[in-house]
Amino acid sequence: MKLSYRVLNVFFPATLVISTLVFLAGTVLPALADDTPFAPQTKIRLTIVQWMQSKGQYERWDALGGEYTVSDDGAVFLPFLGSLSVGNRDNASLTTEIAKRLQEKIGLVQPPAVTIEILEYPPIYVVGDVTTPGEYKFRSGLTVLQSLAMSGGPFRATSQQQSQTIKLAGELRDIDHSLLRSTAKLARLKAEMTGATEITFDQTLGVDQPYAAGIYNEERVIFQARANALERQSKALTELRDLLNSEVGMLGEKVQGSEDNIKSIEEQLTSVKTLVSKGLTLSSRQLDLERLLTTYRSDRLDLVTAIMRGRQAISETTRNLEGLYDTRRSEVASELQSEQASLDQFKLKREMTQKLLLDDLAAGGGSTTTDEALPLTFTVSRRSKGQIRQFQASETTALIPGDVVRVVRTPIADRVSQAAPADLPRKTETHASQASQ
Repeated sequence: MKLSYRVLNVFFPATLVISTLVFLAGTVLPALADDTPFAPQTKIRLTIVQWMQSKGQYERWDALGGEYTVSDDGAVFLPFLGSLSVGNRDNASLTTEIAKRLQEKIGLVQPPAVTIEILEYPPIYVVGDVTTPGEYKFRSGLTVLQSLAMSGGPFRATSQQQSQTIKLAGELRDIDHSLLRSTAKLARLKAEMTGATEITFDQTLGVDQPYAAGIYNEERVIFQARANALERQSKALTELRDLLNSEVGMLGEKVQGSEDNIKSIEEQLTSVKTLVSKGLTLSSRQLDLERLLTTYRSDRLDLVTAIMRGRQAISETTRNLEGLYDTRRSEVASELQSEQASLDQFKLKREMTQKLLLDDLAAGGGSTTTDEALPLTFTVSRRSKGQIRQFQASETTALIPGDVVRVVRTPIADRVSQAAPADLPRKTETHASQASQ
């Protein structure tokens, strides 16, 4: 039992040490296996681990470790150690230097284990005769040909010109459709303004007839729907006015009946007053007639008030009925003015687009040399020891972080001049001689 316990005590620390070393070795990227120095703007992760003999385990120094970026001067500022130049150091020498400085600074018996992991390389830049020049992310093993593929390949002026021609032709077609829609809407608005029962469209030659027929049918539907809505509103206001006139007439008849009742009660009250003064009847009869007369007069007053309100409603309905057509004409006039302005803009835009299309076709018609036949030359600009040097590269040239790749199409004339500059005077004289003959 004691023997197995001792075995476990020995086996566990050994396993922990092996596991930790495996972990540290696994954090190093394959790209760091070479002696490539750290380029400026490289983002790294620093991990520092020390074996604690008293605890029998490794401990991470999180206060010193973390993510850092190499400055443009090729240095990294580390807590407790200050600025550390890394411009001419590779991964192994940098980790050794950091461990040595920590050992000297803290006074350790053994230097700590230091590992560096590259999180992000500085980007590369592709410029020149490429489709999409710009900044691209670097990865290990990148070549010039791969950077050309990342930037969309060589710039193809012929293809771009064809795309531009197709785009202008499509824009011109869209403008023609917009002109057709605007013209049809103007015809419908003019018909509404004049009160016509049908729309007269101007038949334009050269337009898509099925598309035009669809636009005309849509405008006819809108025209009929708006006319029906106006007619319904007018009919509703007319019926409301007729109903109010009928009510006012009925109220007038009630007022006439009320006046007859008042007159009859007044005559009865006069007779009763005479009989009461002679003592021939009771005074209560007179009081009843006076109360009834007051009620009839109050009812008459309510009827007169109702008639006045009815006449006011009739006047308001008449104004609404008359203003309905004025409001519609004002709305139509405003829409007509706005649509006329849009039509003028469409016409101007069509003229400009048509001119651009003709110029584009004229410029493309004289081109006889295809871009695909022109060879490519590559130049790489690379920072080295604080200086930038340029050199000619091939498709298989390996790139490093921060490189600038310039792609240039070499015209055939330039190739001829570079290949045989001494032959040009002789050839020129020959051609001149032939021309003079």
